[in-house]
Amino acid sequence: MQLAFCLYKYFPHGGLQRDFMRIALACQRRGHMIRVYTLEWRGDVPAGFAVQVVPVRAITNARRYAKFTDWVARDLAGRPADRVVGFNKMPGLDVYFAADPCYEDKAQTLRNPLYRLSGRYRHFAGYERAVFAPESRTEILMISSLQQPLFVKHYGTPAGRFHLLPPGIARDRRAPANAGDIRAAFRAEFGLADDDFLLVQIGSGFKTKGLDRSLNALVALPEALRRRTRLIAIGADEPSAFQRLAASLGVAERIAILQGRDDIPRFLLGADLLIHPAYNENTGTVLLEAVVAGLPVLTTAVCGYAHYIDEAGAGIVLAEPFAQPALNAALERMLTDDAARRQWQANGLAFAARADIYDNAEVAADVILKERA
Repeated sequence: MQLAFCLYKYFPHGGLQRDFMRIALACQRRGHMIRVYTLEWRGDVPAGFAVQVVPVRAITNARRYAKFTDWVARDLAGRPADRVVGFNKMPGLDVYFAADPCYEDKAQTLRNPLYRLSGRYRHFAGYERAVFAPESRTEILMISSLQQPLFVKHYGTPAGRFHLLPPGIARDRRAPANAGDIRAAFRAEFGLADDDFLLVQIGSGFKTKGLDRSLNALVALPEALRRRTRLIAIGADEPSAFQRLAASLGVAERIAILQGRDDIPRFLLGADLLIHPAYNENTGTVLLEAVVAGLPVLTTAVCGYAHYIDEAGAGIVLAEPFAQPALNAALERMLTDDAARRQWQANGLAFAARADIYDNAEVAADVILKERA
């Protein structure tokens, strides 16, 4: 088959982008041809992929996305594909990978009613309806069970069009046999003493991921503990606002903010805790990546994958509504309770060995390639 994949932007370290790449490669391994439509591609192009950077411009994202959709439709009319798979909501899809939460629900619950009079709202609500309306034929790959009821509530989408995928954690995130050696080399590289603590926060979108909350929790630690604790945040985002916040809080020398990178497993093995106090998060793949590496997790219940932390017994999930003092207390406890931290680590490694969390690309490929009635 000729498969067409659509996503607005590709860069190597984004969660949606990594899901796209795993699924496209799974389809390619089964012998199918891969064409990609995108507005921006950063990074290497896999052998055999035909990447089409769509040459459209506009002042607003909504207008640019509309032009993208129109351009792709015209190109597909001349170069048809057997399946059109989208990783952003748009008309004309055979299959949609639901990485983003329900836009209509957020528009109705988190926005002023006047927002729904805007052109931006009309665009994004219309594109979401094109995927989820009852009359649409788009099959939907869900990565969070939390969102399906919201789509059904607002659109009446038939249940049979939803396909819940397992999380799809890369197996290279599991702790290898030489994890201790990797940890020792990492901590030596970053100048960490045996009694120092390293917190890591990983994921693009520092504001959404709650980096401000992490910085405030670091400041709240008792002074002696704070002097032994460092925080490294990693993600494809502009760091300046958070660097200024860290400076204003007096902890600039305790933090480092790094751009997305390919050696994340080393950070998961070298750190003492993953902190992820997100404001909202459809899934939170990094939570499970930390668990299978044996890294305890401190996160918020709003994350779609937070329930795995409880199921694995691999850390602490903060209840909603969020309270900064609760995060502060949990962080202090997780850094000072050595026995609990060892137990969270052991529980995570045991969970990694038994849980069905690795094969979402293959399940997604099954849905994409299934014969249509």
